[in-house]
Amino acid sequence: MRHRVAGRVLGRESDERKALRRILVKQLFEHERIRTTRAKALAVRGQAERLITLAKRGNEAGDAKMVHARRLAAARLADPGIVKKLFDDIAPRYANRPGGYTRIIKLGPRQGDAAEMVILELVED
Repeated sequence: MRHRVAGRVLGRESDERKALRRILVKQLFEHERIRTTRAKALAVRGQAERLITLAKRGNEAGDAKMVHARRLAAARLADPGIVKKLFDDIAPRYANRPGGYTRIIKLGPRQGDAAEMVILELVED
């Protein structure tokens, strides 16, 4: 039974799952739109939204809190270029938006294994 068990397993070991989520979030911020399966998109969506909110709060706060927010984001993304883009380009775009920074668009089943494919993208504001 899976009662009260949080998170999505995605058929992987924990270290593979963490790496997959990190890569998908980095690609989402880099390209602002990715094509993936519905299960992966739902697993990544929450992390991406939390990172955008963290970047928004870091931009609003003073120097010490901004540095702390950047370090937290860098620990989760492990790519300084993506962290810079997140804080300088993406977060200011959503300054007046209270949430809902991503959108999932259904594409239909993949031909090989009939997995439901979607586009996960950042909402234009």
